[in-house]
Amino acid sequence: MHVLILGAAGMIGRKLTARLVADGNVGGCAVERLTLADMVPPQQPASAAGQVELVARDLAAPGEAERLVDARPDLIFHLVAVVSGEAEADFEKGYEVNLDGTRALLEAVRAAHTADGYHPRLVFTSSIAVYGAPFPNPIPEDFQATPLTSYGTQKAIGELMLGDYTRRGFVDGIGIRLPTICIRPGTPNKAASAFFSSILREPLVGQDAVLPVPETVRHWHASPRSAVEFLIRAATLDGQEVGPRRTLSMPGLSATVGEQIEALRRVAGEQAVRLIRREPDESIMRIVETWAPALEATRAMRLGFAAESSFDEIIRVHIDDELGGSL
Repeated sequence: MHVLILGAAGMIGRKLTARLVADGNVGGCAVERLTLADMVPPQQPASAAGQVELVARDLAAPGEAERLVDARPDLIFHLVAVVSGEAEADFEKGYEVNLDGTRALLEAVRAAHTADGYHPRLVFTSSIAVYGAPFPNPIPEDFQATPLTSYGTQKAIGELMLGDYTRRGFVDGIGIRLPTICIRPGTPNKAASAFFSSILREPLVGQDAVLPVPETVRHWHASPRSAVEFLIRAATLDGQEVGPRRTLSMPGLSATVGEQIEALRRVAGEQAVRLIRREPDESIMRIVETWAPALEATRAMRLGFAAESSFDEIIRVHIDDELGGSL
């Protein structure tokens, strides 16, 4: 099997790469070739049984999607995205990367299908940002996508295109609406949701963190470990079981910021909680208040997707995976 990861230099891309290299297979099919592509050169895996190719490409640039598809990867993970805060701040960049890049990829696959019947499984990472307030809590499976951010709009359009290109037989697409991934390792990115991770990640290692929203803010979360599991499961699903609605809302944990902080107190103590500094930011709050507090995700759970059930568990996943298992 030839696997192509688009967005391989990002956090989830790196973790997915490590998982594929460790397993050596996807759904029992050996990974004989792994192509890692991003705007910047991805990292070379420490060890891999098959051939590994590192590619620095702009998916939205003319001809680049065709070059990536020329090798006919059997499985494509499309993780490329300009995140929420950056897509809101830079309108042109958000649409170029999140919409034009996705369409270029789908068009390249369609052209290859027309030429020789090429028909890969394409896993597309969408977002719960496709939903916009007002909405019920939890949001049911059949709730309409009415995004109130540019990022959510771009992801919703991507979902519709994925469904249509799959319906027409050009690609075998599965979309997954990711919860906010928490706790993200490393440094904060430009996502409006970055504080959800930083108010836990930094205090766990004795550093200050800024909280820009009230503790009453409720949101839908899953760990990076769960995100990788979602991607692997989506890669191996039987499309007949998914049916014509090709995008699935992923399971997660609904929690308030206050509940996150209480979990931090239980796991790391009062000294960690004292490192959180309240600095309200209206621009972040305007984005966050449009986001989903909870989803039903019943279709995905019936198909074998699962996530954490408590924020204590999410924090311990971070400690195990990023801090060597102890504070």
